[in-house]
Amino acid sequence: MAFNIALSGLKAASSDLEVTANNIANTSTTGFKGSRAEFAELYSVAGKNLSSTQIGSGVRLTNVAQQFTAGNIENTNNSLDFAISGDGFFTLKDGKGLSYTRAGAFRQDANGYVVNSAGQNLQVFPPNAAGGFDNSTLADLRLITSQNAAKATNNVQLALNLPSNATPPAKAFSPTDATSFNQSTPFTAYDSLGATHNGTVYFVRNAAANTWDAHLYIDGTDTGAVQQLSFNSSGALATPAGGKLTFPAITANPGSNPLQINLDVTKATQFGNNYAVTSISQDGYPTGTLSSIDVSSDGIVQAKYSNGQSQALGQLALANFANQQGLRQLDNTNWAASFDSGTAVMGAGGNGTFGNVQSGALEASNTSDLTAQLVNMIKAQRNYQANAQVISTDDKLTQTIINIRN
Repeated sequence: MAFNIALSGLKAASSDLEVTANNIANTSTTGFKGSRAEFAELYSVAGKNLSSTQIGSGVRLTNVAQQFTAGNIENTNNSLDFAISGDGFFTLKDGKGLSYTRAGAFRQDANGYVVNSAGQNLQVFPPNAAGGFDNSTLADLRLITSQNAAKATNNVQLALNLPSNATPPAKAFSPTDATSFNQSTPFTAYDSLGATHNGTVYFVRNAAANTWDAHLYIDGTDTGAVQQLSFNSSGALATPAGGKLTFPAITANPGSNPLQINLDVTKATQFGNNYAVTSISQDGYPTGTLSSIDVSSDGIVQAKYSNGQSQALGQLALANFANQQGLRQLDNTNWAASFDSGTAVMGAGGNGTFGNVQSGALEASNTSDLTAQLVNMIKAQRNYQANAQVISTDDKLTQTIINIRN
């Protein structure tokens, strides 16, 4: 009997040593979660009221339980490396279905999809028409590598001051004669194809009190209309009432849509003796190429373009479970939902029980503390040696009994 008890101890110690060896082997595996060997006593009772004298029958391995404590978060400066500071798993999809991981080392494949080293697609909540995200469905995260489309300039806002002491020019207006206008302000405009055009607003003091004429030229071509703006006796804009001067459309580029430009002069004033432009802004922009990926703490993935524009590509879909210990392990860093774990609860970073998402960082293995693992290994080794010694001792006892009979 002692042989069998000690043999079960050898097997248990060997299993414990294997678990510890696997933990040590994966100290550098991103997102790895270490395991713990759990044991139970083998005990049998031959008859009624014999338990007080019954000796146990040994030990058995009951479970290899993964420990889902968080590993250290290490910065990598790679925008497609993600870590979760808190609870939650990244959601992956392949031909076999959904799986979940804490290993956030991703890359872009040939088709622009964000995948891990096994080719599994990272899942996001896709953008919706309302400017938010549809958390009722999942989609593969795909980086848009094509050029960001241009936007034609429609509104140009000028913040300027026209001199109150200006006098009307003696000559009829001509953009080539500087004595025929009082002031001019250049700006840049874009057509629907992203081509650049030079716009110029010429201001001419009108004979009417506190009134100015505005002429708009695009690439030296008159838009064909003269707009007026006037100021009250305090120097504030009086007309136009909405603060916008609307000019006729002009074909600046035969291959693009005509340019229709409105001048926003709500910030125009008429004070003092000096002409001053404090700011010029317009709502158009050229085509742009993908320059970077930005991920917020709540997992919103934004594509940044060289033209200063950005586009939301999705929000990282995080998953959590009522019983993480019940997850079915697929490999060292991937798990699948099971009956014991419960159904995946989906959400976004920083909401509810979900941790914040960190871009440019990875979660290290939670077994990176080698000292603790080596202590476990020493314990398992001593347990093995002790059980081996029991077998050796029992062998000597058996041999003694045999010798007595002889």
